[in-house]
Amino acid sequence: MSNEPQVPETNVLAVASHVVSGNVGNKIAVFVLQSMGCEVSALNTVQFSNHTGYKQWKGTRVSAQEITDLWDGLKQSYLNNFDMMLSGYIPGAEAVTAVGNIGKELRHKSEEAQKPGSFFWILDPVMGDNGKLYVAEAVVPAYKSLVHHADLILPNQFEAELLSGVKITDSSSLEHAMRVLHEDYGVPHVIITSVSIPLFNSSSAATPETPRTMSVVGSTRTSDRQPRLFKISFPVFDCHFNGTGDMFAALMVVRMREAVSKYEKQNGGSLGEKRSWLSSDDVDALDLPLARAAEKVLASMHGVLAYTSESMTAEVKAVKERKGDKLDEETLHLIKTRAAELKLARNLGSLRDPTIEYRAEKM
Repeated sequence: MSNEPQVPETNVLAVASHVVSGNVGNKIAVFVLQSMGCEVSALNTVQFSNHTGYKQWKGTRVSAQEITDLWDGLKQSYLNNFDMMLSGYIPGAEAVTAVGNIGKELRHKSEEAQKPGSFFWILDPVMGDNGKLYVAEAVVPAYKSLVHHADLILPNQFEAELLSGVKITDSSSLEHAMRVLHEDYGVPHVIITSVSIPLFNSSSAATPETPRTMSVVGSTRTSDRQPRLFKISFPVFDCHFNGTGDMFAALMVVRMREAVSKYEKQNGGSLGEKRSWLSSDDVDALDLPLARAAEKVLASMHGVLAYTSESMTAEVKAVKERKGDKLDEETLHLIKTRAAELKLARNLGSLRDPTIEYRAEKM
């Protein structure tokens, strides 16, 4: 087996948070992307000691002007040639606009060179989860005005509701939300990363160890902006992890690029030269590069989370045995949170060569 990366040479601009300790944001993105063969330039939007799941941290947020200054610094040294851009957590509406301007500038550059497929932007509209915002309310309209410039967006269920204005309660409302994102916003590709309502028969994904399941729902629009929907159901571990959305997004950068390249080799044509890498209308939902990419992403996610969950259980058990009744609730929370940090460095096999267990299905 060749040691060469499966992804074509790819230069990525990753815009997200940074922590000194732990694995979230750009700490995940840079490691994952470099480990899988991509060159990465990291523009960090916050500099924190640790992620906020610990409920205590120190550090600073980067201003919109600082983001613009960093971008201008790259440009003045001709360091602004990127094939892909990944944007994650951005602190505040003005900063969202500043990052959006970078994406729009890179898009314009590709079109000016008459190479519309030479730039692809994956946008994770980080706003909240489980019905709660964890950004300022002004961030929501900032993203609404921006998402139509992206090629692929990765909202969770709550963020998809915020963007579409549709409350997702069943398969019909889910499809309605996806139609709004395609038709009204014109977004080419969408993956809703955590659909937790009981939409589907997901028994095939459940196991005795992980009886609860969730789904991702994806779609690549047709030329007349109609959805091509697929779903992938997967088991959920009984543990709270931070950074799973960041890992999903980083893996999607690699796997989407790889899937488009593989599609071209198998079917001919020049999909990678088209803006947004939009498949022709005759391509079935299950044959979309987006579906193939999502299958591999979830396979890697499952491997990493299984490894992390097992490690976490053993680590917490060992601490409890040593400390006994001396552990107060706050200290136990910090120990559990530290133990739940995603185990990436010694789990490269799951990232690079995962075993695909959960396949895309039509809605």
